[in-house]
Amino acid sequence: MTDLPRVSVFRKEHFNAAHRLFNPNWSDEKNQEVFGLCNNPNYHGHNYELIVQITGTINPDTGYVIDMKEVSHMIQREIIQKFDHKNLNLDVPDFSNINPTAENIAWVIYQKLRATLATNLDLKIRLYETERNFVEFPAH
Repeated sequence: MTDLPRVSVFRKEHFNAAHRLFNPNWSDEKNQEVFGLCNNPNYHGHNYELIVQITGTINPDTGYVIDMKEVSHMIQREIIQKFDHKNLNLDVPDFSNINPTAENIAWVIYQKLRATLATNLDLKIRLYETERNFVEFPAH
């Protein structure tokens, strides 16, 4: 095999977390107008579904793009242990100055995983906040 193909592998994980969408620079009325139910001062939760896509060249020795056990451990260590059953606004320092929208959660997850992944591998995050609402990062 001389020209090894690039292949994408996927790992799906779940976590549950609470958050409140709120811009501290706005009035309570404007926050309510923009964020509606997601602005609940007592927070609200989601059962997030996370899909991590890693793309790279197949290793001729292993037949893997990356060992999926390694991917699972990385997601558990970097994301699930830090986000699962947490209040993102209060318990996760990454959101101390960032509104924890699905877009920002995906971006934070991407940054955390990208920092631990070999540079020859491409990464894409798909995060489902509900069955019908999801985001991808990067968006290309």
